[in-house]
Amino acid sequence: MNNPTHLKYATTHEWSLVNADGTVTVGISDHAQEALGDVVFLELPAVGRQVSAAEAVAVIESVKAASDIHAPVSGEIVAINQAAVDGPEVINQAPYDTWLFQIKPAQPEQLDSLLDAAAYQATLG
Repeated sequence: MNNPTHLKYATTHEWSLVNADGTVTVGISDHAQEALGDVVFLELPAVGRQVSAAEAVAVIESVKAASDIHAPVSGEIVAINQAAVDGPEVINQAPYDTWLFQIKPAQPEQLDSLLDAAAYQATLG
């Protein structure tokens, strides 16, 4: 399983990248997209929405199931990837190149509770 070491991971299978401006870019892991199967629909949160860490903020649907996507940290949604909404199959093709939304963290220290690649891999068994 491919889990880039420069990312942080949640046990709910989201990856996070801290950007130079302090915002956090969020997507789903390779494990998550593989477990879902062919992604056919994506609903992302509205820009400006205030979210809490671990809150279900988006929905991803595949031919097999629907699943929630959680915010890794509390804060404000500052951007969404409309291209992923318009063509959700890109998530299966390149899960680490396909970001879903960005958050401006209210409490950046919450990032410390996310897992590194090795710890995330360990949760997968």
